[in-house]
Amino acid sequence: MSGAPRLRRRGSTSAVPGAMQLHRDSVVGVGVYVDGKRIPHGGDHCEAHRLARERGGYVWLGLYEPTAEELGGLASQFGLHPLAVEDAVHAHQRPKLERYDDMLFCVLKTCRYVEHDQLTSTSEVIATGEVMVFIGSDYVVTVRHGEHTPLHDLRERLTEDATLLRHGPSGVLYAIADLVVDEYVDVANQVEVDLDELEESVFSTRRTDDVGRIYQLKRELLELRRAVAPLAVPLQTLAERELKLVPESMREYFRDVDDHVSRVSDQITGFDELLTSILQASLARVALSENEDIRKISAWVAIAAVPTAVAGIYGMNFDHMPELRWQYGYPLVLAVIFTACLTLYRRFKRSGWL
Repeated sequence: MSGAPRLRRRGSTSAVPGAMQLHRDSVVGVGVYVDGKRIPHGGDHCEAHRLARERGGYVWLGLYEPTAEELGGLASQFGLHPLAVEDAVHAHQRPKLERYDDMLFCVLKTCRYVEHDQLTSTSEVIATGEVMVFIGSDYVVTVRHGEHTPLHDLRERLTEDATLLRHGPSGVLYAIADLVVDEYVDVANQVEVDLDELEESVFSTRRTDDVGRIYQLKRELLELRRAVAPLAVPLQTLAERELKLVPESMREYFRDVDDHVSRVSDQITGFDELLTSILQASLARVALSENEDIRKISAWVAIAAVPTAVAGIYGMNFDHMPELRWQYGYPLVLAVIFTACLTLYRRFKRSGWL
């Protein structure tokens, strides 16, 4: 993971029955928070959890793509539900909020805009990952899949401003959800730039083939829709329902995030409808261009038919043909052919066929 330090293992986890040692590459952050302030613990996640319980605070353990064995050990330590643990290991989950006794499990899909010099029919525009959040009365466990949306900077910002941390684990859940949704907004704004470029290309005076690019952007936009649309229900649950782990004071925060999700969802719907209109316009323009090509070909065929017809008639080698032995017959035929072709050309030009 870029931008987040790896924490080395210290000590042993034997003090916690069923716990196992986490690989140092899986752990990206361990912190103990009491009254909104981070306190030193000088140990591994087991020692941090024990200290958090003693001091009446909570521990925030951040993991990056842990194995099933590692999360299985944490399940016994923190009391994580096995179904939620299975979802966190295998990833590729739909955004959701699950309630298990004294634990909440939330799945958030993260999105990142993939920079590209030019949108093509094979360009990757949106990359997705996942963040799973387990929260209990005295712990927050975050499991991240994918290379983007690191939480290290968020942890540092929350430590500097302890307002959200004082609300307990639900404050951390809100901060993560807010970060993820803010990234949705950024991705939507950058997709809009690609959309404007496509629209300009389709309606430009030069002939372009944008159908493949339009389809690719619609397909990539679907990835963003899959991340944003299902998140509305979990956020509404956090904002409106009474949940043991979510204080009433936190509901307005989740309500604000839900509002942002609604706006992004509306943006995506508008983008999709606009892309459909652009696609139809592009297909209509292709059909119009083909019609213009057919008209031009037909016009030139009609012009070429005049000398072909005259040459065919005079090439039949009959003895008695008009003006066959006249001195000016040949120039006269050429003049007739030229005049007829010029007349047809001017008529086709005037009617827009050429």
